[in-house]
Amino acid sequence: MKLYHKLSQISFLKKSYAFKFLFVAFIGIHIPLIGILFFVLYFKHSISPTSILVFSLIMTLLATGITLLVLNKLITPIKKASKALDDYRSSRKMSVLPTEYTDEAGLLLCNIQESIYEAESFINEKQDLVYMLSHDLKNFAGNPQGLAKLIISENPSESVTNLAELICESTNLQFRYIENFIKLLKEQDEVVKINPEIKTVLFPNILPFINEQVEQRLFDKNIKLNLMLECVEAKLKIDEGLLIQVLVNLISNAVKFSYFDSEIKVRIYSEDSKLILTVKDNGIGFDKHQIEELFKKFTKMSRLGTANEGSTGIGLYLCKKIIERNKGRLTASSDGKNRGAEFRIEFDI
Repeated sequence: MKLYHKLSQISFLKKSYAFKFLFVAFIGIHIPLIGILFFVLYFKHSISPTSILVFSLIMTLLATGITLLVLNKLITPIKKASKALDDYRSSRKMSVLPTEYTDEAGLLLCNIQESIYEAESFINEKQDLVYMLSHDLKNFAGNPQGLAKLIISENPSESVTNLAELICESTNLQFRYIENFIKLLKEQDEVVKINPEIKTVLFPNILPFINEQVEQRLFDKNIKLNLMLECVEAKLKIDEGLLIQVLVNLISNAVKFSYFDSEIKVRIYSEDSKLILTVKDNGIGFDKHQIEELFKKFTKMSRLGTANEGSTGIGLYLCKKIIERNKGRLTASSDGKNRGAEFRIEFDI
């Protein structure tokens, strides 16, 4: 930025970034001419045409090299602005850019700085609102649970007790989902460090939580869940609770679009320095051209399940965001309608 700053002190270059480039290029072009004039005028010995040609070539190459180096330094503001924007988009790292310059590059720096601050302010306000709504949702979910426990305490009939216990179980799942959602927001709210913490995930420990959350859905459609655990543990940059939530969402999605009396296969294994988790079903599937639409927020592919189950249209979108934010990849594939689907998560290990 030193060269850019010095050129910005020159009055006729102050307000134009293009003029700075033209000025440097103009000087660079005339360096060989000035050198040749001095060489011809002040060289004491006789000068042959060959000497002038060689000297001209040397001066031209030297001037070109110097000009390119100077121009490279002159684009530093653009590089700085690009890096600041990239840092904020990838890790929400706040940069402090100079805003006192009045040319095109200076205005770019100023606009990017203001846009970053405005975006950060908007995100903070949005997250405050979401935290407040999440807190209210937990209160709303707690009301049915309190009533269900009150019913159980009155020693009702077995059928009523079973229904009340289902309500308690359902609200517990809602609490867990809300807590994981808040955890995701809090992680997004933190400035990501250079080396995010790597955690050891023990897969035998998380399988019972997954089973617990999908058991009723599987039972309702008499679907068998086949869990193939070929990798016991892995060091990942993702919280166990969020990984559980993603797998539960993918399995629930598979259940929704699977036929009665079918099977869903979940496989966890390592291959070529990658941890791979797949959820495969034999359900209604989808066409290849629909893959991109699957992961969009409020997607138009929000379809009814095989038992007319509804959909919010954001489940797969959230799954993909969680996986990608934790340095993984989530993809989908299908051989076509009524030929099943497979969702695949990959992490580098």
